[in-house]
Amino acid sequence: MSESILRYRKLWLGLGWLLVASIWYLSLTPKPPQIDLGIDFFDKISHFTAYAAMTAWFIQLYSTTRTRLFYAAGFVCMGIAIEFLQGLGSDRLFEYADMLANSLGVLSMLLLKDSSLSNVLYQFERHILKND
Repeated sequence: MSESILRYRKLWLGLGWLLVASIWYLSLTPKPPQIDLGIDFFDKISHFTAYAAMTAWFIQLYSTTRTRLFYAAGFVCMGIAIEFLQGLGSDRLFEYADMLANSLGVLSMLLLKDSSLSNVLYQFERHILKND
């Protein structure tokens, strides 16, 4: 799919970068919101989900493998950098397991890059927003 197919591409890009900024904020704020569902490893599931969602979002906005790999590598580096930054403060913890969960989230969406997941925004525009 070509990036030019998306009519609201600038909006989708803006929302994607808002997602990236949200991950930075929630990862570095001293007192992030806590959600306790009583599920083992919920923290790691949250890391995986956030990075998978971010990667899936950007995969829809770029069609070339090179650009997708660039973003995926950037998101893995971002997750690693955030963990090191968390280790510098006294409120948050440095955890290799978080790095792994983040990276697996990115990798899982990269492996699904050619699935129907890469067309969700296009389908949304086409069916819900009724693009001509």
